[in-house]
Amino acid sequence: MAHGFRSFSFVASTAALLLGAMTVPVTVPSTVSAGLGTISGHVRGAGGPLESFAVTAWSAGDDSGRPAQALGSGTTDTDGRFVVNLDSPRPPGSVLYLLAENTVRSDPASLVLASVLGSGSWPADVVVNERTTVASSFAMAQFVSAEGISGSNPGITNAAGMVHNLVDVEAGDLGAVLLSPPNGGETSTLAAFNSLSNMLGACVSMRMPCDALLDAATAPGQPRPVDTFRAMSEIARGPANAVLPLFGISMLPPRAYLPALDLPPAAWTLALRFNGDGRSLAGPGNFAIDEDGYIWVNNNYQYNADPRVPVCGSDLLFKFSPTGQFVPGSPYSGGGLSGAGFGITIDPNGDVWVGNYGFAAQPPGCPEDQQPPHNSVSKFTSDGQPLSPPEGFTAGAIDWPQGTIADPDGNIWMANCGSNTLTRYPNGDPSRAETLDVGLQRPFGMVDNGSHVFATGMRSHSVAVLDRDGTALPHSPVTGGGMNNPMGIASDAAGNVWVANSGIVQLPCPDIPGLSPGIASITLLNPDGTVRGGPYMGGGLTIPWGIATDGDGNVWVANFGGKRLSNFCGADVSTCPPGMASGDPISPAVTGYPFDGLERNTGVAVDPSGNVWLANNWLEVPIQTNPGGHEIVAYVGLAAPLQSTAPAN
Repeated sequence: MAHGFRSFSFVASTAALLLGAMTVPVTVPSTVSAGLGTISGHVRGAGGPLESFAVTAWSAGDDSGRPAQALGSGTTDTDGRFVVNLDSPRPPGSVLYLLAENTVRSDPASLVLASVLGSGSWPADVVVNERTTVASSFAMAQFVSAEGISGSNPGITNAAGMVHNLVDVEAGDLGAVLLSPPNGGETSTLAAFNSLSNMLGACVSMRMPCDALLDAATAPGQPRPVDTFRAMSEIARGPANAVLPLFGISMLPPRAYLPALDLPPAAWTLALRFNGDGRSLAGPGNFAIDEDGYIWVNNNYQYNADPRVPVCGSDLLFKFSPTGQFVPGSPYSGGGLSGAGFGITIDPNGDVWVGNYGFAAQPPGCPEDQQPPHNSVSKFTSDGQPLSPPEGFTAGAIDWPQGTIADPDGNIWMANCGSNTLTRYPNGDPSRAETLDVGLQRPFGMVDNGSHVFATGMRSHSVAVLDRDGTALPHSPVTGGGMNNPMGIASDAAGNVWVANSGIVQLPCPDIPGLSPGIASITLLNPDGTVRGGPYMGGGLTIPWGIATDGDGNVWVANFGGKRLSNFCGADVSTCPPGMASGDPISPAVTGYPFDGLERNTGVAVDPSGNVWLANNWLEVPIQTNPGGHEIVAYVGLAAPLQSTAPAN
């Protein structure tokens, strides 16, 4: 039977205890062709057709970030079927999405389902339901507001593509990526996705869960969402808010989507794993994201699925699409790649550089004649062609290189863990190589903050601060602020610098110094390198390794243990939840944002769509001769989007 509202018999007082959440706004994925046309399909909810829902087609975003524009509308019949004739052409480069609004209840605006179709051609027939709404709300979370969906390319278009990983917009069923390994039954994401869908199903069935959903989804200090589509996007942006009330709503009838969570999560995040061709990734180390949102990943080891089999160093470099798939031709080889570590960067010309630390099992696991030389950096074009010779570039006394960066002037920098030095290629020219002693012991991470170059020293518990010509600032290297075994280092747009203090990690470069365990934390430096604050702890920190900032300047930390992502308030507190100060944890104190699909994480990065990427670098229980993990992981729509700089040429 068609319905815009269906009631179930359960005690109202019990329901009231379980509720207290928000309504979720939904966006449906699709590919839309420019020009006029017709979109047809069905609106469904709580297991049945939804009659008298007003369905509107909208376009959103382009290269200039134009606001949402209505293109046409229709109304569902008794079978939930609709036809929308487009009255206006879709602007080039924009994303097409559908909103289905209830017109039956006394509060028709609060129940809204959505589906984001995309930026190309759309299917002949689509379904708008709870699942398409959850997928659209999460993938597009950073582009959703009370006015609709808006944003600039490539972020908004790439986000629309991520929707299809979660849901099949033609059938309204689970997307192939969510349903299949290394996702599917291997992680909790599918169950969490169904629980979120069940929240909307309860709202379709009864008025009370809708009110509770909108209440629970209200972010601290923010107005109540106007409908369920926008409420669900609020949940995606603030996944640790009102966890228990939302879980209560997910347990209400009809609970049509199974399997679902039987216990409340620590946070309502959705994370997906990607493994390329399933036979290449082995110890992904770090990320470099280009201006179009494509993701470059370096790699520690040769692939062997059996961790008991010793392996040599990887000779591969990977390029993933913004939605997590290998691009044609990936992986790439040559150019001297040999057991890359943490170092990868994109220079102002769009070329990719990779530091070859030289991971490999010790002999005889990896034979002596196949051991990496630990002395080079590799260079590739944006389409994967090697520009460095077969042995890589070796000038500048490169020695067990880790952090590798390009500054805006085109200089290439490498942190030489083996010789306590930095190597600098002025304007990317190896023939002019310089080797710099800047007072660090076991240099590891590097970053340019727009004015200066920073490098961490794991063993010296310090950070060097230099001008781009290699001259150290008078106060360099700096200590304090809780710096202890500092590793990753990141800058926000204003030049503030954040340091990840592992508190314990010491790498073989080639010898391994004795451990001096300290406290895991992060530290904040001013743009000139002086210490501003720290140590900052909590947020689920275990062994901080990589660190990144998002488009709001807030901080994301990869942990080399504990299967969680940590999030902190950045230097600009206006972008943080009310009452927070710089360095305060945003993610839950004990667990962070946990995910059972994580391993030991090193690299972390934020893309132009607001996805937070983590590298599953080592297995949770690693065998030292073949410890590599096999996936990269995206927390969907969790962070403020970060746009990379376009190449200079």
